[in-house]
Parts: sequence; structure tokens; C-alpha cells
Amino acid sequence: MTNEIPSATCDTRLRGSTVQQPLPSGFGPQTTAGEVLAGRNLRGTMVLVTGGHAGLGLETTRALSNAGATVHIGARDPQKAQLAVEKMKNVQVGRLDLSDPGSIDRFATDFLQANRALDLLINNAGIMAAPLMRDGRGYEMQFSTNHLGHFQLTAKLWEALKKSRRARVVSLSSRGHMMGKVDLQDPNFSERPYDKWKAYGQAKSANSLFAVELDRRGQAHGIRAFAAHPGGILTDLIRHMSAEELKTFGIYQENGVMKVPERFKTVAQGAATTIWCAVSPQLDGLGGAYCEDCDIAAVVPADSKLYNGVRPWAIDKATAAALWTLSEKLTQTPTDFVT
Repeated sequence: MTNEIPSATCDTRLRGSTVQQPLPSGFGPQTTAGEVLAGRNLRGTMVLVTGGHAGLGLETTRALSNAGATVHIGARDPQKAQLAVEKMKNVQVGRLDLSDPGSIDRFATDFLQANRALDLLINNAGIMAAPLMRDGRGYEMQFSTNHLGHFQLTAKLWEALKKSRRARVVSLSSRGHMMGKVDLQDPNFSERPYDKWKAYGQAKSANSLFAVELDRRGQAHGIRAFAAHPGGILTDLIRHMSAEELKTFGIYQENGVMKVPERFKTVAQGAATTIWCAVSPQLDGLGGAYCEDCDIAAVVPADSKLYNGVRPWAIDKATAAALWTLSEKLTQTPTDFVT
């Protein structure tokens, strides 16, 4: 397994915009977060992980903490989060509700008061396939939590990211993006019938599009952005799914043990792509890409039935720019400073 990119490939990519195709990285679906970080010392690196106390977020926090990074967690329930990370070194917890703009502002203000650089922002928290719920503004909850909350948080932390001069922002997308494009006219299902899977797909497409436009705006300040698909992993994200729905994904209980398809990953494998996007030197000078299996993903046709690859609508630059403008309006977060 290698951590080097052939020099010809590297030279081509660093001179221009990032190509949405595998490097190849030398890693793969079975790679773990620990393997990505092998031999790395992240002492002095400041990381912020939303939802970093459960599921993939917890494994991400653990791996980064073990490598020496200081990790700040944003959690809706700080007490629960503190219990989950109490044995980890250099991990701090703050209250953050991504569906509440006031909570986001307070969290960001508290972080900025320390006047420290933010090297890695990992937009990990999210919900999946939830029944129709709306936040206090009336926005659909999956779009609000998974995308709008992270949009506002990233904008509020812009000065800390700039201060790093080498920051990366990793937003957790998903293969679920294939289930729905972003509807720029009706993102909150105010007019169209609500479908929880289309809503989830829209939110995951938004996460990917956010990385595209954020990278375009941020690279002049040394800020690069990526979208990461962790792969299929059994986590608490399934809490809104019925037993019948789980069966359609090949997940079922047998003698009290949850069975999952062979294509599913362990949590350590699931966190690997996030970590790779965050710290891999293979991505130096690159950004704006959707990644999976510890590599940049290939683009596949819009009607592809494959489990891997990114659909064209999730990396479309014009849609990404339009979504940014819409997100500014919906969150009332001007980003004139993000150029």
C-alpha cells in the first residue's frame, strides 16, 4: 500500500483544477482510519468535528486524538458527548444544535474567542430518512441539519480557517446523493410532497455541492474542501428506519444479531475516507472533489445503478454556486468575506 502519487499525475493536477477521477491513492474500501494515519503526528493541529461523539464521528475523533490532534466536538447533548470521549486526550466538547441558528452562532463565537486557528473542520453530523420535521424557521429538518447548519457554521468560522493557512473542510456526503438532486425552487418541500429519501438525497447532494463552491472560494486563503462518502456502515443513522426498510438494504436480525451485507464497512473503515480527505498529503493542492474509499471518486452516469461513483448533479459548478446563494438567503448569513 503506497502513499505516493506518480509524479506525472501530481504535476498535472497541481497546475489546474482538481480532476474528479481516482488518483489512484493506493488505499481502498478496507482501509481503516488508523492505517491512513499510520506514522502521522498531528500534534498542534486543531480539529472541529460536528457530532464527533457518536458513530463515525466518534471514530473520527478517536483516530485524530490518537494521532495527537486537539479535537473540539460540537454536540446537541454535551453531557452525553463528554461521557463518550472522557478517556480520550485533548478532546473538548461544546453545545451545538445545527438546526438552531442561535446555537450555531454561540458555538462559533465561543470557539473564536480563543483566537486560535482551525486546521480541520469536519462537518460530520447529520440525520437520515427522518419523517417530515421542520426547524424553528419552517425548514425541512434534513436539509436544515445536514446542509444549512454546516453552511452557517463554516461561514462563522471563516476567520479561524483562514488563520490556519492550510485548512481543510470535509463534509460528509453519501451514496444517498443518488436519491435526489437539490431542488433550488423548493428545497424545504413546501410545495412538493415530502419523501424522506428524496429529502435525504437532496441533503447529501447539497453536502457535495457545498464542497465544490467552498473550495472555489477558499483556495486563495489556503482553505480546501472535500466531500466524503464513508460507505455503508451500520450506525445510529438507521434509527428512523423500520425493519421492513432495513431489509431492502439487506439488514436484518438473526438470533438477536444484526446482519449486514458484505459490502458494508466497519466503523473504522467508514471513518477512513474522512480522515484521508482531512490529512492526506496526496491531496495537497487539490480540492472540490467527492471522495470515497480513500480516493477521489469516478463520475458515473446520472442513471447508474452502481453503489459507487458520484452523479454529475452533485459536482455541478453552476448548481453549487446557486446553492451557495440560496443558503446565504435561507440562513441570513452574508458571505461577502468568503471570496
